[in-house]
Amino acid sequence: MEENYKVEYRSRVKEAILTTLIVGGVLTLAAVAPNAVQLLKYVIKDKRQKNNRLAYMRRVANSLVNKGMIVKIKNDQWQTLLRITDQGRKELKRYLTRELRIKTPRHWDKKYRLIIFDIKEIRRKTRDELRKWLEHLGFRRLQNSVWVHPYECREVIILLKSQFKIGKDVLYITADEIENDHWLRAEFNLL
Repeated sequence: MEENYKVEYRSRVKEAILTTLIVGGVLTLAAVAPNAVQLLKYVIKDKRQKNNRLAYMRRVANSLVNKGMIVKIKNDQWQTLLRITDQGRKELKRYLTRELRIKTPRHWDKKYRLIIFDIKEIRRKTRDELRKWLEHLGFRRLQNSVWVHPYECREVIILLKSQFKIGKDVLYITADEIENDHWLRAEFNLL
């Protein structure tokens, strides 16, 4: 339990630093640390962590440099600046997609959202990953490449399309009805 919290906390710190660099572009370490700490004010619970958070931020930033997610550069005044790399952008996207959820409204609008995809065999790994994500998000499979969900999820699908670079291979459809949908209504507790 304690170890899970530490791993999650470390991930949150990395995410905060990468997010700060995406928003701010190139920043000094002195500017990144306080801004990233502000993003973490709801995550930090332990008093020791609060007292040592700037030092911890610097250690995490150095770790991100070693992993190639950010780079250190010097400006004209010999200040050390941090800039996010393409690898860092990919990692941040991974953090963000890990937290994807589809919001459940109070009342169902009696429409289904269908995801239909045709991803070629040479991208089988991507296709399988997409299926896992759809299942994780609560979609139900109608056929291997046809999945359904009762609630609005366009933004989530756009993010997945972007993450997997499959924009033209995936269609998002809103349907008023699906024939013999009693089993679907039962699956989604819509009876």
